Amino acid sequence: MSYRNRKRKAIAEINVVPYIDVMLVLLIIFMVTAPLLTEGVKVNLPQTTESAPIQADPETPEPFVLTVDAQGKFYVDDREYDAAGIVRYSKALHLEKPTTNFLIRGDKDVRYEYVMLAMSLLKSAGIETVSLVTEQKPSE
Repeated sequence: MSYRNRKRKAIAEINVVPYIDVMLVLLIIFMVTAPLLTEGVKVNLPQTTESAPIQADPETPEPFVLTVDAQGKFYVDDREYDAAGIVRYSKALHLEKPTTNFLIRGDKDVRYEYVMLAMSLLKSAGIETVSLVTEQKPSE
C-alpha cells in the first residue's frame, strides 16, 4: 500500500488551549471586580463589647438593611432613598415577606435624630421589630 492511496482520518479532538486562556482572563476579571461589588455604602459603625452576631437561618429571607451615613442620608442596597421611599419599600417587603429581619446600620458620627427617624419610618411601615447593627470591639 502506498502513501498516496491511504485515506486520511479526520482528527476529532477539541483544542482546549484557547478555552483555558479565556477562562483565566475571566477569572482575573472576577477576582478584581468582586471586592468592588461588595463594598456598599461606607459607614463607620459604633463598637460594642456585647454584640452577638446575627445567626443566619436558611428559613428566613435576606434581611432588609437600612443604612444611615454620617450626613443623615438613607440607603437601601447602595441606593439612596427619601423618607417616603423607605416607607413604601419596607412596607411592600414586609407584606411580601413578613419574616424578614429589619436592620439599621447607622454611622457612629450621625446625629441620633436620623437613626430615630429611620426607626420611626420603619415603624410607620408596620414593622414592629427593628435591630441596630454594631461592630464587635476588638479583644484586647
